[in-house]
Amino acid sequence: MNVLPVVVAVAVLAAVAFGIVWGLRLEKPYLQPIAILRAVLQLAILTIILLGVISNGWWVALFLLVMVGAATWVVIRRLRLRLLDASLIAGIIAIATAVPVTIIFLTGAVEFSPRYVLAVGGIVVGNAMTVCTLMGRSLAAGFISDRDEIEGWLALGATPRKASIRSVRVAASTALIPTTDQTRTTGIVTLPGAFVGAIFAGAQVDVAAEFQILVLAAILVTGAITVALLSWKFGAPKVIPIGTLRVP
Repeated sequence: MNVLPVVVAVAVLAAVAFGIVWGLRLEKPYLQPIAILRAVLQLAILTIILLGVISNGWWVALFLLVMVGAATWVVIRRLRLRLLDASLIAGIIAIATAVPVTIIFLTGAVEFSPRYVLAVGGIVVGNAMTVCTLMGRSLAAGFISDRDEIEGWLALGATPRKASIRSVRVAASTALIPTTDQTRTTGIVTLPGAFVGAIFAGAQVDVAAEFQILVLAAILVTGAITVALLSWKFGAPKVIPIGTLRVP
């Protein structure tokens, strides 16, 4: 692939994104082009790193831990949580990732090798991060907008978890919408990255489809586990938060 046309295309796309966001007077219009630039740099570094680690199980495990750490940092910043909550978020992401990945390899659906563990694990970690962020933001906003209802239930003697249950369920359902819709529309509206990437790598179409189905099922399970754990930990606030979440 010729690098120059790729650079030009990415630069034009970044400029278009900036122009639209700036024209709409949205907050921090520079974030989109910066995100693209970061993606370029990070993928370049990732490419170099993977050449040395993709065949070594221990290095792959370490790399996945780094990914969990980076995902945790993103969630902490997005939700404005305390650094003390980092271990909690990291645990949620790790558990939500480990369960579906373990099922995939224990059933023999995918060959257990470092490269496949990295491929599946990396996709699932990213999904867990996204679900954490979406649910956290929705939950914080829901607690504030539903304050009167929640306080009314508390005044009637309901437990904090019972009083907040509607807000928690709405936030959890909202966080699962992107992955659910992606799965429902696969092959009709979208061509998922894992499927296209496998074909470009030379895999047969049916093999690529099988791998993509496994990935989609895994991220749905990851999302379900993530919202369940977040609901358990944040779903019974004793004090309604103001703009952010706090661990009880």
